[in-house]
Amino acid sequence: MGQLHRYIFRQLGWWTIIVSVSLTCIVWLTQSLRFVEMIVNTGLSVTTFVTFTLLLLPSFLSLIGPIAVFAAVMFTYTKMLNDSEIVILRATGMSPLKIGRPALLLATLVMLLGYLNSIYLMPASFREFKDLQREFRSELSSLFLQEGVFNPVVDGITVFIRERSESGQLYGIIIHDERIPEKPVTMMAEQGAIVSSDKGPRVLMVNGNRQEVREDDGRLSLLYFDRYTFDLSALNKTEIDLWREPRERFLHELFFSPKEAGKIYNYRELRMEGIFRLSSPLLYLAFTAIGLALLLGGDFNRRGQFLRILTAVCCVTAIQVVVLSIKNLGEKTPALEPVMYLVPIIATIGFVIIMISGKPRTGGRKASGKNIPQRELAT
Repeated sequence: MGQLHRYIFRQLGWWTIIVSVSLTCIVWLTQSLRFVEMIVNTGLSVTTFVTFTLLLLPSFLSLIGPIAVFAAVMFTYTKMLNDSEIVILRATGMSPLKIGRPALLLATLVMLLGYLNSIYLMPASFREFKDLQREFRSELSSLFLQEGVFNPVVDGITVFIRERSESGQLYGIIIHDERIPEKPVTMMAEQGAIVSSDKGPRVLMVNGNRQEVREDDGRLSLLYFDRYTFDLSALNKTEIDLWREPRERFLHELFFSPKEAGKIYNYRELRMEGIFRLSSPLLYLAFTAIGLALLLGGDFNRRGQFLRILTAVCCVTAIQVVVLSIKNLGEKTPALEPVMYLVPIIATIGFVIIMISGKPRTGGRKASGKNIPQRELAT
């Protein structure tokens, strides 16, 4: 790589980093607002909150990465066009492919990092995120037991507390258990606390009553107690037995033999997630080729590159929409699986051909074959 290519590559690299960091911070801030409630209502530490939300970054980068490289290519080469650097390079006989070589090299390197992210980093971080989320929901931090709110702990169990002290003491407890619809049970107590046991969390209630409606005659059965323990171990069981989402799974956990399709829950969804992970990094090359073809191919326009930039943005948006649509439609239509690979590959090859075949002019009048008068040359 010559000095010129290193200069272009360095500019592309810096802008890719700047755009990636900027977009990632924006997306991270908007997504992390959903979890601010953990700090406000549950006393979760800021350090734990930041760690919790940072685990989502690899998932953001899988979508932000190709867009960041595209934006870097558009900005760098547009600046070079406006500064007439591209015109000078073309005047020296340098082809569009040679001028765009640093961008293609950068896209290839970032694509390899994209495969590392989609195959390992994204599922590993998202799995850790979901496990940490389940841990927060099942531990004794009273995440669901917010004051003055009917908290649906698990299906069929609702817990209400009037007040919670700093030491964890609960006041004004109401627990409604309708896991057996024919025999709903309601328990009320003046005070209590959440205690741990070998089988999971339990609610210890003091000075209360247990109300149950008899199924046979509909009469209310009322039992007063001094101390009563209600088991919440079903909460842990529900979370542990939860089916892992496709984004939580590694590549070998997404692909199965077609013979097992009827035995595996959401077989098509898992398979399309795996195909998406293998095909989405190809968008780095596709988006880069689009930017180079529309900026370096065709005639040079002295009035600006707005129309070309707009066309490139529309092409990138269209391809991104097509890829995401195929991912969703492919869960019901297996024949669309190869299209996930063909869309970025065809886009890359097609726009590279457009870039190579383009014969841009640097502007101005073409020199004719007629002799120019001497007096015109003098002027």
